[in-house]
Amino acid sequence: MQVTAHQRQLIDSYKQVRQQSLALTAHLETEDYELQADVFVSPLKWHLAHTSWFFETFLLKQQVHGYQEFHPQFEYLFNSYYNAVGKQYPRDKRGLMSRPTVTEVKAYRHYVDQKLIHWLEHESHLDPDIEALITLGLNHEQQHQELMLTDLKYCFSFNPLYPIYHNPKFPKDYDPSQHNRSTPLSFIEFGGGIENFGHKGEGFAFDNEGPQHQFLLNDFAIANRLVTNEEYLAFIQDGGYQNPMLWLSDGWAWVQQQSVSSPLYWQQELEEQFEFRLSGYGKLHPQQPVTHISFYEADAYARWVGKRLPSEYEWEIASKKQPLTGHFADRKLF
Repeated sequence: MQVTAHQRQLIDSYKQVRQQSLALTAHLETEDYELQADVFVSPLKWHLAHTSWFFETFLLKQQVHGYQEFHPQFEYLFNSYYNAVGKQYPRDKRGLMSRPTVTEVKAYRHYVDQKLIHWLEHESHLDPDIEALITLGLNHEQQHQELMLTDLKYCFSFNPLYPIYHNPKFPKDYDPSQHNRSTPLSFIEFGGGIENFGHKGEGFAFDNEGPQHQFLLNDFAIANRLVTNEEYLAFIQDGGYQNPMLWLSDGWAWVQQQSVSSPLYWQQELEEQFEFRLSGYGKLHPQQPVTHISFYEADAYARWVGKRLPSEYEWEIASKKQPLTGHFADRKLF
């Protein structure tokens, strides 16, 4: 059968996304795939299997006549929260599964990929709903690719050896001294009015991105850059985490209950601040944007500087109307 250009594009997209998941883990040790430091993270092995389970459960089992599942227990082991499909293995116990092995999980991925690609190459007509489901599965896997890195970073952070996930490679024209410089803070003004929000038209969107609707915005101004580590450090040094007047009530309760005193992955040694990153443990970069803070922390900081956080509507308008600039503006993650 002759594969159409549209089918080939879909197959190529499928291969690219699936390969990216493997590429993210290619240089890791087998032990790294098993880590689960808390109930809200999952082992890398589980992510690799779950994203394959999605395609097997919702596409191959439903569309391919006579399809033989890779393993009868995988539907139970790698279901996350799809109650309509069946029971799920407890999330907080995922780190206890030494079996199936990493090798078996990769064999599972390979099996699913072979079956799905073969089916796509021999399907004379793809129903639009089926194509939409494949596209959803690929976006779902890309979400898990983000989770794989955030989960691994969290797990690595408990290791006093502070393992290095990767050493970043920058463009040839990248200037490391930019770490020590930041754009002067100013505010960009936007006029209010009735604006359209939400997805409408062609292309993929998650169901919570629609329907398109209108919203009336007042005039507002938003900072021209993100808050830096140095600026957030000033908030800490001024007692920001000890001042209940800066916090929402739920946020203050969280700070007290969890003994929070700085962003996740920050650590003070004598008079200096250090930070754990995917590239390892080192001194805090003063002019880099502050990361790994909660909504409560961001809200408290905004109140400390006499401002407020932008609404989702304001952030969307600002991001649409301001051009993306910098070294990575034209670079794609995948």
